[in-house]
Amino acid sequence: MNKNKIVAAIDIGSSKIATLIAQVATDPASLENNINIVGANSVESKGVKKGQIVDIEEAVEACVLSVEAAERMAGYNLDSAFISVGGAHVTSQNSHGVVAVSNPDGEVTNEDVERVINAAKAVSLPSSREVIHVIPREFIVDGEAGVRDPVGMSGVRLEVETHIVTASSSALKNLSKAVNEVGINIEEIVFNGLASSVSTVSPTEKELGAVLIDIGGGVTSFAAFIDGALSYSGAIPIGAKNVTNDLAIGLRVSLDSAEKIKIMLSKKSKGKSEDESDVIDINEFGLTEAKKISKKTLLEGIIKPRLNEIFTMVRLQLDKAGIGSRIPSGVIITGGGALTAGVSESARRMLALPVRVAEPEGVSGLIDDVLTPPFASVVGLILYAGRHPQAAQKSIIGKKFKIQGKGLIGKVFNLVKDLLP
Repeated sequence: MNKNKIVAAIDIGSSKIATLIAQVATDPASLENNINIVGANSVESKGVKKGQIVDIEEAVEACVLSVEAAERMAGYNLDSAFISVGGAHVTSQNSHGVVAVSNPDGEVTNEDVERVINAAKAVSLPSSREVIHVIPREFIVDGEAGVRDPVGMSGVRLEVETHIVTASSSALKNLSKAVNEVGINIEEIVFNGLASSVSTVSPTEKELGAVLIDIGGGVTSFAAFIDGALSYSGAIPIGAKNVTNDLAIGLRVSLDSAEKIKIMLSKKSKGKSEDESDVIDINEFGLTEAKKISKKTLLEGIIKPRLNEIFTMVRLQLDKAGIGSRIPSGVIITGGGALTAGVSESARRMLALPVRVAEPEGVSGLIDDVLTPPFASVVGLILYAGRHPQAAQKSIIGKKFKIQGKGLIGKVFNLVKDLLP
């Protein structure tokens, strides 16, 4: 009988902190829908601004609420989890590595692959930067390019083209400290643009060339794929909260009222009919000087200019990397900002590419509120964790040892647990 493996993911974003716990089938014959969500929770984010932690105590408090609610639902006490990282401090570069094949017979081994990736990883970085991903794009064996898996091939020279994602060391330390304060060890820190792509971008789109744009609350992350491999990624410090701020300023209402108006416009734009009036009454949201305003005015005058700015900045980044014309599959938009009214039209205009709004896929179980664009990153984290060869069973403690509470009690419990045989 195959035993299920438990994995967990925590997405610490600018607008929400989401936790997912999943059972992963270890049966190799079960290739599809083998990741079953058993615990899920999302709370309003605190202490996080533009993807970076600015108040550790508030961030820890919000994380504890999210994690404990997911634990109660799943019936497991988490010990470790995969964590997402975002923010404008995340940057990327491509690197090349080369080594001689060590086997006298000339057969490439796993050790050779590891050595060549380490060679590519040896790039010059400031002391304030840290590598979080080294992703092979292609291997080259004795000049033969386009090799996906060189193990077992014959040759004397092995090369690799890699995509390296780096982040601010201080931002990673603050993130790690906050998660550890919750009482959880970090399995791996994953760039949220990469995580979102795992749950939303199909292998065909990656092969043809596509770019994922994850519009979060304070940060927009992007990841461009060419020939099936991640080739360019990064983030810009503008997100859906900027649209809310623009509405609040333009209508002279509170941020809460502006958020409600934005959500209302998004729902109306989805279910619009021919005879529906263009004028909407927003007095109920706190606007006192005027009771009615044109939807077209809100969309064209306030919302779309900010969306146009986001997509223009992404386009400039892609053009700078020289890949703006190499993504015929187009743009996949996800994240909470993907629900904003007019987002698809704005992306088509600014990027001149096919556009689709994507919901995460690939998981089953408690998915009613999870398979929506705002949860693309945390669902992608769970998929990444489930497919990760080192995602260990150690991420749980047995149900009967359930201990509510983190902080000091959790640390003492973990200490005693480590001392037990």
